[in-house]
Amino acid sequence: MSAPRPERPLERRVKVCVVGSSNVDLVTYAERLPVLGETLPGERFEQSFGGKGANQAVMAAKLGAEVTMVTKLGDDIFGRDYLENFRRLGLDTRHVLVTADASTGVAPIWVEQASGNNQIIVVLGANELLTPADVAAAADAIGRCAVLICQWECPLPTMIAAMQIARDAGVTTIFNPAPARGALPEDLYALCDFLCPNESETESLTGIAVATIDDAERAARLLRDRGPRSVLVTLGERGSLLVDEGPRTLVPAPKVRAIDTTGAGDAFVGSFAFFLARGHDARDSMARAARVASISVQHRGAQPSFPRADELPPELLL
Repeated sequence: MSAPRPERPLERRVKVCVVGSSNVDLVTYAERLPVLGETLPGERFEQSFGGKGANQAVMAAKLGAEVTMVTKLGDDIFGRDYLENFRRLGLDTRHVLVTADASTGVAPIWVEQASGNNQIIVVLGANELLTPADVAAAADAIGRCAVLICQWECPLPTMIAAMQIARDAGVTTIFNPAPARGALPEDLYALCDFLCPNESETESLTGIAVATIDDAERAARLLRDRGPRSVLVTLGERGSLLVDEGPRTLVPAPKVRAIDTTGAGDAFVGSFAFFLARGHDARDSMARAARVASISVQHRGAQPSFPRADELPPELLL
């Protein structure tokens, strides 16, 4: 069972805290993805800001949240550029740390032009040096937010420390187990209000192949038995599935022509956190986040594809 969560009134100011990763994306677009040992000509190359934690933070900020980012960058050109990017987008950077002991994280990405599908290899670099002590220094910021988001691109002891601070303060917690890197410890499950894996991460954590919606529900219920209050499985173009104490909730994804799916899951998670912080219930937050993510896949890149609040239908932000 989940650990009890203290009750507190929702703050009127929408505040989101993200403890997690920052990577620079090195993106190559090609007609198709190469097979092993094959060299293909690319259509073009782009460099942009990414990393699951930073993407989710930027998405929430673009929607209008006051976002505190807790992350670690390398003392290099990528890190300096990234810090400036955070500041330009209005994020609170008081807990963005810089280390000379590792490079800023990087993520080479290959995108298939026709489908928008991608393959990614992440070199985590400075992200792996984010420590529980770093998180403890940000405890006041974590405790003042409405929603905390963590992911798996930083060490699990650090994520657990952040989520424990949030739980003690009555802050809603979201853990995105991406990328899947093995088994999760029991104490992390118990600190999750929302465990939010995608299909492949769900399969990695449960051993259940998610070929159908029923498969996703079965896997989600297995995960929920491990301690989280709710399990929210993102299913790409099939939408998202929420499993909690009641019947399953399936929210379809809007039908759009995807150009680039890079960062779509992060757009969903960041938007979901924003709408939860605004006071929407889980199902409504899922539906609104799905609309935001569906817009992102119609544009190239991760953060550059995320829509700003003034680019969205006004009723979406009510």
